[in-house]
Amino acid sequence: MNSTLVKKENNQVTLEIKVSAEDFEKAVEQSYKKNRKRFNIPGFRKGKAPRKIIEMQYGEGIFYEDAINIALPKEYDKAIEDHNLEPVDRPDIDIEKIEKGKDLIFKATVTVKPEVNLGEYKGIEVEKIEYNVTDEDVEKELEKMKELNARLVAVEDRPVQKDDTVIIDYKGFVDGEQFDGGTAENQTLVIGSGQFIPGFEEQLIGANIGEEVEVKVTFPEEYHAENLAGKEATFNVTVKEIKYKEMPELDDEFAKDVSEFDTLEELKNDIKNKLEEDAEKKAEKEQREKVIDKVIETVEVDIPEAMVETEIDNMMRDFDFQLRYQGLDLEKYLQFTNNTYEDLRKQMRDDAYNRVKTSLTLEAIGEKENIEVTDEDVDKELEKMAEQHKTTVEKMKESFNTENYGYIKNTIKVRKTIDFLVENAKIV
Repeated sequence: MNSTLVKKENNQVTLEIKVSAEDFEKAVEQSYKKNRKRFNIPGFRKGKAPRKIIEMQYGEGIFYEDAINIALPKEYDKAIEDHNLEPVDRPDIDIEKIEKGKDLIFKATVTVKPEVNLGEYKGIEVEKIEYNVTDEDVEKELEKMKELNARLVAVEDRPVQKDDTVIIDYKGFVDGEQFDGGTAENQTLVIGSGQFIPGFEEQLIGANIGEEVEVKVTFPEEYHAENLAGKEATFNVTVKEIKYKEMPELDDEFAKDVSEFDTLEELKNDIKNKLEEDAEKKAEKEQREKVIDKVIETVEVDIPEAMVETEIDNMMRDFDFQLRYQGLDLEKYLQFTNNTYEDLRKQMRDDAYNRVKTSLTLEAIGEKENIEVTDEDVDKELEKMAEQHKTTVEKMKESFNTENYGYIKNTIKVRKTIDFLVENAKIV
């Protein structure tokens, strides 16, 4: 073993690691071959100067920095494996001794995964969660279906009313000057939707087609455009069209139009069955979360800051991905919400801490209870994934590498550990 564990405290470990003189010499030679084309030495073609000549001109250590980068990772990884450590961030490296013809000695200080002191996690008592589906819930779903299948009917013989859909042109002015972003043509607006600035929509009620209305509003103090925040504005609005929503009748014909059923009663029964399935899944999910939360309360663990910061990094990346999927990005979101990057990270800190603690706890319980993931478990998971992605298991396997399989196995192990905790909990 070419390493010694010097100290271990507060989840930090310092290792003294030795690279043999022979191995370091190989790394220096490798560095020379890699970098010799960079040197212009009189009397030699570029890249053809012997190493000894380059070292005489530029100093004996000219290739040391790159040689260190070549030699250290291998010896560091071996030391981590020899001492059975699990680093959670990058090490700080300090070169202790470097000299031609002698062993290279360096110290690596790194934060490692903490020990988890588990409390009593079997027989945890939690309240049973249930959601009952009522006739009122079914009626609400039917109302949503009515909304989706409603049609807009043009109105010409009356003014604008609440809930109407109007087509408008408008121009906005602040201090008598037209401002950027305050002009639109053929804008669709549902009166009462709250889509526009508070007070705007209400002032259109009573207006007729072709009529121009002067709308006066005040921008909110927290408005995303700072040049308009808190300012009074006047909009010249022309109503071009008025439409109202005509709702369908709830009857057997409606059921035939919107589903595969022939009667309204059959549709209602189907809605109720689906709501009950959703309610059962929701209750099961929340029940599992409640068991986990109760278990976490009994655990003692000193979580390194590096693990929390890494989890925040992951959460920020996920959030940015979600925003981009919705047509935004992190920078625009921060502008709209008047936040900074650091503000958002602070908001995520508590959640990140709890996620890390949960992950460490479930891992520790899984190890203690010898919860294993079999090849059959992995195959079943791949079958589910293939079905979701509408592809074959073979193609799914082809697209996976070693890291993917590690992630799948870990996901299954976590799920099986949670299953174990729920099965051993007292649901009252």
